[in-house]
Amino acid sequence: METEIIAEGLDALLKISGKFGARLFIDMIFVILLLKFIYIKRYKSKDYVFTFFVFNIVIFSVAFLLNKVELSLGAAFGLFAVFGMLRYKTEEISIKDMTYLFLNIAIGLICAVTKIKGDDMFEYVFLIGLNTIIFIIIYLLESNVFMKRESMKLVNYEKIENIKVTDQSQLIADLRERTGINIHRVVIQKVDFLKDSAQIKIYYYE
Repeated sequence: METEIIAEGLDALLKISGKFGARLFIDMIFVILLLKFIYIKRYKSKDYVFTFFVFNIVIFSVAFLLNKVELSLGAAFGLFAVFGMLRYKTEEISIKDMTYLFLNIAIGLICAVTKIKGDDMFEYVFLIGLNTIIFIIIYLLESNVFMKRESMKLVNYEKIENIKVTDQSQLIADLRERTGINIHRVVIQKVDFLKDSAQIKIYYYE
């Protein structure tokens, strides 16, 4: 009797481990593709790559565990309470970085909990197809297919007399000459009249 229970337990463990490994493999492939061929290539930054990977793996593991293993309600709330304690200073992270963080979390959740009626192979094909669609959509949005890519830089500007809300043509012309960038719009972020300077966001198409 005990031998049968152990054998059933090992069999169940092997099945769960196999599904975990296959789904994690699919998850990692698409996270790497997203970060290497879109995020890093587009923004030339690796500052948050480690964070993206850690969030993705942890979210995937927790979601898979909650989906496959019977946990008590207290244990489940405890796990999410741990995530609730993690506080990131979102004001220091750009909207684009936060978007890619969300995408990595979403991919982890999709790969961990998606269930389709049929055998395991059909589920894996569905996951690959769904993640491929997501990847293609993000790639197209980051390209010039639908719209021009707009970039932004923050500059300090000292000619306070050019800062006029009603007419910014002189300000834009001066910034174009100084930076060599074909600026099409500006946003005055902060003005310091004591120092006769301002922080300005300049926008241009790549």
